[in-house]
Amino acid sequence: MRLAVGLSGGADSVALLRWLAAGSGELGLVLHAAHLHHGLRGAEADGDLEFVRALAGRLGVPFFEGRVDVAAEARANQAEGKPAETIEEAARRLRYAWFRRLMVDEGLDAVATAHTLDDQAETVLGKFLRGAWTEGLSSIAPRLETAEGLIVRPLLKTTRTQVEQYLGELGQSWREDSSNRHLAFTRNRIRHELLPLLEEWNPRLREHLAQMAELARDEETWWRAEVARVAGQVLLPGLPVRGGGRAAGTGAGLAMDITRLALLAPALQRRLLRHAAAQLGAAPDFKATELLRALALDGRVGQKLELAQGLNAERTARELRLTAGAAHGAGDAAQAVEYTVAIPGQIDAPAFGLRIKIVSASADAPGAAATLRNWKPGDRVRLRYSSGPRKVKEVLERMKVTGTARAVWPVLELQGVIIWMRGVEVEPTPGIAVEACFDDNTGHAKSDLATFSP
Repeated sequence: MRLAVGLSGGADSVALLRWLAAGSGELGLVLHAAHLHHGLRGAEADGDLEFVRALAGRLGVPFFEGRVDVAAEARANQAEGKPAETIEEAARRLRYAWFRRLMVDEGLDAVATAHTLDDQAETVLGKFLRGAWTEGLSSIAPRLETAEGLIVRPLLKTTRTQVEQYLGELGQSWREDSSNRHLAFTRNRIRHELLPLLEEWNPRLREHLAQMAELARDEETWWRAEVARVAGQVLLPGLPVRGGGRAAGTGAGLAMDITRLALLAPALQRRLLRHAAAQLGAAPDFKATELLRALALDGRVGQKLELAQGLNAERTARELRLTAGAAHGAGDAAQAVEYTVAIPGQIDAPAFGLRIKIVSASADAPGAAATLRNWKPGDRVRLRYSSGPRKVKEVLERMKVTGTARAVWPVLELQGVIIWMRGVEVEPTPGIAVEACFDDNTGHAKSDLATFSP
């Protein structure tokens, strides 16, 4: 097997290369090393490249190197209107695209990455915190087949401690990525703060999380086969036509036979609904899936439902019809509403049902003014614990905000930065405290705090 090791220079990938190099004859491997420079971290990343190139040379392993500009690629995607990516997401996408090209260009059978049991545990916990389904909890697969070749992860049952012990026995050094210590990144907070805290309750938590991933992965394999078997009995293409048959033209969508769907277990109902939505380019979360189930099983004829990602549902006498299309009530269709809020100061904003109060904690802020307005296309907001700005449009989709409420959803802007947004927690920076009281005549009030440093 012609196998390249994805070699970053960190302990995990260095250990994987040393281990496979030592056993390549016995294992029947023609071993290579592959390093992608991401255009981040300046001189530190240049040092990583020199280190791994020298290591491959000492081991007599052919070395491939590539370069990408991750930050520029992420900015270009946003400028083109593509889904927003964090730097981490863009780096991963570009790295695996390079691996696949490498397999084709160099005639490789596979690329090995050095993900460990610790990486698996961190990924499972991160996806659990985001509300993943079981397919998400399956996390890092030990083997991934692509059209170009295999991606394999031989160290998934090896801990980071074992990796470092092995390198210590060899007297082998490695490189440390300084960004792995930055707590602005969600994964680093999970690694350095959350997991150690949870391990005080269960010292074997990493092992259990990795086991959960394996269980979820095996169950997903079974579910995929089961859903494929049942889908043909429940899913119907397009629209019914008079005299029998169905029309499956553009925009006709899919339908589900309500009678047959009702006979199935709730677990299978959910799977089928999400399977149908996936064919229309949508991935409903738990709440949206339950709304679809309720519409199918208990809805009235003619009742409609509009969900995120342009997914629309309609209940007929015998079917639940799903179609994909642009969501209604986009922000640019709303009449612009703006209020000026002095700093410090307080205003009532009846168009939004809000009372906004800003208290300055910075000597530079008094005399400035913020703008309370409805969101508009192109707005971005930095959520707390997020590693990068997110499109407000996508945040609203995740919140399942639709219709008129979506059109007039309020944000507070100061010097071009959104420092508060209804319903979310904005990343705080020193400067300004914002208190927003929801005046909805229910007696319910909520305060959101955000800060901004001029």
